Amino acid sequence: MALPDPQLQPEFYADVTVKRGIAFVVDVIVITALVLVVVVLTAFTGVFILPLLFGAVGLGYRIVTLANGSATLGMRLMAIEFRRHDGETFGMPDAVWHSLGFTLSLMLPLLQLASVVMMLTGARGQGLTDMMLGTVALNRRAGV
Repeated sequence: MALPDPQLQPEFYADVTVKRGIAFVVDVIVITALVLVVVVLTAFTGVFILPLLFGAVGLGYRIVTLANGSATLGMRLMAIEFRRHDGETFGMPDAVWHSLGFTLSLMLPLLQLASVVMMLTGARGQGLTDMMLGTVALNRRAGV
């Protein structure tokens, strides 16, 4: 099974970039809630390493959710999911590599900006990490 062609089956890619943006905001809210729980559980000492805590919790959250459903909670809410170049859903290695690429792009704003521009201008709406891994975000309801 291969990825759908954006010219022949545009419904798979319709509004995916906007949905990814909204999913990102939802995921940031979920990660923030998880970080607050960790800060409370560490008797507030986690405040001293808050940026590292956000990074670690965010990376773990993405890996776990992507490996178990090929979508983060925000993506599931928006009815989109990631697919590999062969059309299959993510497994653990895909989730790890995609999450590491995404985290790296968040740490380097120019990479994140390039990724957003690529999503807005490419036929498949792929970001930098997606292009490197051959992955794509699709509308889940359309099915593959």
